Amino acid sequence: MVFHGVNVLAVLVAAVIQWVLGYLWYGVLFSKDYKALVHREGATASNAGGVMALIFISNLILAFALAKIIPLTHWAGFGKGSLVGAICGLGFVVPPLFAGHISEGKPFKLFGINALYWLVAMYLSGGVLAIWQ
Repeated sequence: MVFHGVNVLAVLVAAVIQWVLGYLWYGVLFSKDYKALVHREGATASNAGGVMALIFISNLILAFALAKIIPLTHWAGFGKGSLVGAICGLGFVVPPLFAGHISEGKPFKLFGINALYWLVAMYLSGGVLAIWQ
């Protein structure tokens, strides 16, 4: 199925990859550090289902935008799509994330955890979207 020139299934798969990676990243790999850095040790959202749904919607939006950008490069293949994802992450995600962390006085380690997650997520999403266009 195609919507506005974008393969909807590819966008859905890319969003699921981001979502699952987010669970593994924040819930398994960096859980202890992340919770300590945001001062939420043992805290869980009372509406965790709603939060997860909103996160998934944001993953869909990001995947859709990336799916619209990748064809503009005329690059094909996982490696080239991953490069587009990484460039978009470095150019459009990391700088505002950094500015927010600095202006809010958040620890640099928290910025590192968050920024690296988005770079990996966009790298993988870009690769999937490029081979599935």
